[in-house]
Amino acid sequence: MDNQEIQNLIKELIEKTTVKMNKITVAENVGTNTWFSVEVNEPHFFVGHDGEALYALNHLVRRIVEKNLFPTSPFGKGEVTEGVKRGEGVRSELEKAILIDINDFQKKRVDNVKAVAHMMSERARYFKSNIEVDPMSAFERRVVHEFLSNATDLKTESVGFGPTRRVVIKYIGAI
Repeated sequence: MDNQEIQNLIKELIEKTTVKMNKITVAENVGTNTWFSVEVNEPHFFVGHDGEALYALNHLVRRIVEKNLFPTSPFGKGEVTEGVKRGEGVRSELEKAILIDINDFQKKRVDNVKAVAHMMSERARYFKSNIEVDPMSAFERRVVHEFLSNATDLKTESVGFGPTRRVVIKYIGAI
């Protein structure tokens, strides 16, 4: 699916919730992500309860895009139809994550996580030790890993299980 088809899908799904959508813009190549920024009149329907509805919308759109990129056989056995082979160009389409943002809710959240990652990385450098960050969602941990990926004196690692999974920023010294 191209970006225009994804935009139309997002618009259709949001309009089915009876929320009025003002505009939608696409920002490509933001890290490994394609951001779809949506402006709505009533964002609280999506960002209330810590953004659960927004996460659900993101998940639903990703699943629909995945289904369109990897169609299965009509027999439902998970076989890939002719002409579409996993690992041949189609897989690279999914490597770019699709992120939907409602009224900059996700952008503010990412900026906040990056600020925490920066502060904790400076603490790890100052004390020359490992620093554990508070438990985070998988998305937030990914943001921390990407944000600190170019630091030559630090290494990040996720530890723990379930809701207590967290990032450990490890000081490995100057290389």
